[in-house]
Parts: sequence; C-alpha cells; structure tokens
Amino acid sequence: MPWKDHSVMEQRWKFVQEWQTGDWNMAELCRFHGVARGTGYKWVERYEAEGLEGMRDRSRLPHRRPNEVGEELEDLVIRVREQHPRWGAPKIRARLQRERGGERIPAESTIGAILKRHGLTVPKRAGRRRHGPVAEPLSQAEGPNTVWCADYKGWFRCQDGTRIDPLTISDGYSRYLFRCQAVRSADYAHSKPVFEAAFREYGMPVRMRTDNGAPFGSNGDSGLTGLTVWWIKLGIAPEHIAPGKPQQNGRHERMHRTLKEETASPPARTRRAQQQRFDEFRQEYNEQRPHQALGQATPASHYQISGRTYPERIREVEYPPDWDVRVVDGGRIRWSGERVFVSHALGGERVGLERIEERQWRVWFSFHELGVLEAGQSRLRRGPQQGDRERPRGATIWR
Repeated sequence: MPWKDHSVMEQRWKFVQEWQTGDWNMAELCRFHGVARGTGYKWVERYEAEGLEGMRDRSRLPHRRPNEVGEELEDLVIRVREQHPRWGAPKIRARLQRERGGERIPAESTIGAILKRHGLTVPKRAGRRRHGPVAEPLSQAEGPNTVWCADYKGWFRCQDGTRIDPLTISDGYSRYLFRCQAVRSADYAHSKPVFEAAFREYGMPVRMRTDNGAPFGSNGDSGLTGLTVWWIKLGIAPEHIAPGKPQQNGRHERMHRTLKEETASPPARTRRAQQQRFDEFRQEYNEQRPHQALGQATPASHYQISGRTYPERIREVEYPPDWDVRVVDGGRIRWSGERVFVSHALGGERVGLERIEERQWRVWFSFHELGVLEAGQSRLRRGPQQGDRERPRGATIWR
C-alpha cells in the first residue's frame, strides 16, 4: 500500500497508531504499508520523541557541507573581483591558485555562484552570429618572438582635450605586452623610438604583423614605409594583414578591447595620468591577469627575451656577386636606359636584381621581394606572392 504524497504525514501517524495497538509486529506492519522496517522504526522513534511534529518531512541537506566555502575565502573572492571588476570566475580562480598554492580553491562554478549571490555578475550580451572560422593565411606564432604584433589603438581625448594615440606592441605567442605608449602623432618619427626601445629591452622578433595603415603600410605598389624599410634592414620581416580583416590580428585586437575597458572608460584627466594608467595596465596584464588561451597562466610565465639583439650599427645589405645592384633615387632605379619606379620609401637604399630569364629580373631589397622587372618596362610587375620569401642566395644583413 504505497503512500500518496499528499497524505504522507497522516499515513505516518496512522502507522504509529497501528503499531501502538500491539496487533502487528513490525515486519507485518511494514509490509502492509509498503515501507522498509528501518523506516518503520524511525517513525516510531520520532513520534515518541517529538509527537506529531516528528512526522513532518525534514531537509535532506547535510548538516555540514564538505565543499562549503569559508567566510575568509569568500571575502577574498569578493576582494579580487573588486580589484579587477572585469574578471570572471576562471581568472579569479587562477589568481587564487597562484597566490594560495597549497590551499584548496573552490571550483569555477562555486566562485561564479559567490559572485552572483553578491550581485557582481553581468549578463552576457547576445553576440553576433558567427559564420564559421576565419582563415589564417599568415605565419603561426610557434614560440616567443617568432611574431610580434603592433597597432595603433583608436585615438581618443583626455578630459582636458589632449589627443591620445596609443601605440601597442605585443608578442603573438605569449601575449606579452611590450609597449602601450601614448605618442603625439601616429607617424614614423614618433613610432620608431618606441619600437627601438622595445628592441633594446627585449630583443627583436622574426616577423612584425600590422595592418596596412600608416605608418605600417602605404598605398604605393610596394606597400613599404620608412618604418617597414627599417625593420627589413634589421632582419625583421613585415607582415600585413588583409585589408578589412582585423581578425587576422585577433589576439592583439582582443587585448585592445580589454585595454579600452580598463584604461579609457572614462579617459584620465591628462596625458600623464593616462600614460600612468597604460603602464599599470601593462604590468597587470603581463604579470597578474590570467589568460584562458594560456591555460589561465600569465604572459610573463610564457615569454622569454629574444636572442636576436638590437645592433648598435646597421650596415648595408650585401647581395650575391653575380647580381646587379642599383641605388634607389627619387623612388626609381636606372636600368637599360630607363628609370624604373621601385618605391619612394627606399630612397638611398641599394636593391639587388636577380636574373631569372633572358629579359626578366627579380628585384630584392635584402630578403624582401619587390617585384619582377621586364626589359623595356618602366615599372615592376608585382604579383600576389611578392614579399619576404626565403632569403636569396648570398643576401646578408650585417649587424
């Protein structure tokens, strides 16, 4: 005779009354009511100790929860969140694990529940629909310093009206942020010293990935600028993302979003105060902020200084002895009675001409291919494959 949910208390009381009559033994009474003998003895004991109140349902929650978070640890979770308002449960947990190594740290779900209980969670906005993965035609960052990424974060004004143009440089592998510098103008003259300081401190990368805007790229056929020519002379291959494809530099762009949230919403009062925010952000981003793509480790734990040191003096590029060498003057070189346009950015530089057919030569600036020169033409033919191929035989860069 199974008990119905709506009369559980009444059935328990009836069970005890029947037991008290003495007409039943416990085994028979339990079989009649369809309950276990242990349950029958339990109801009798509760009635004798508490009366009818003992017949009520009791909470099945344990009196002590083995995974319950203590007040001290819960307060610590809240404190970390207050210090880093945009950190979620994964980053907070990684921070606690790093700081309190031997102590048992709550799961991400538990930390998330603590944040929610204290009103510290923000509902996620509906994201844009994705249409499949984005192709990545560029080189892969297989280790520290194989690819550095650089860009100018969109400019904004301080509260006093000063314009801020932040130049950012990071390592594509470890996400280590080398520079976040407010410069007075986004041009070659103000950009070069920032890169030079980074090279002196951290060494140089193999490749530098940027967009096509100034001072990293130009509208000219070669796409070269004073900055990219300098990089090539240093042995750094410039790498440009496709126009209108910022996702090809996605790691750097994601950092920019965090940078804006942490340092410019709202902006500081003055340029000096804004730069102080950038410096503090860089230190926290590199050494404290866990990164999901790094297994919740910090960029500093994955980065090591490059073995390619910045040279004190840059010497001329040398080409193989069987090549023709020309000096660029006014963006052009003299060849077979013609003035052939190469690039305005290469003014005063030496380029090498490698003969590939009877009337064709491939033109190089160090390891960077500029295009193909055909007899009788006044401009180079530039194909989709031009750029930094494998360094041509004998071409060297002296440090």
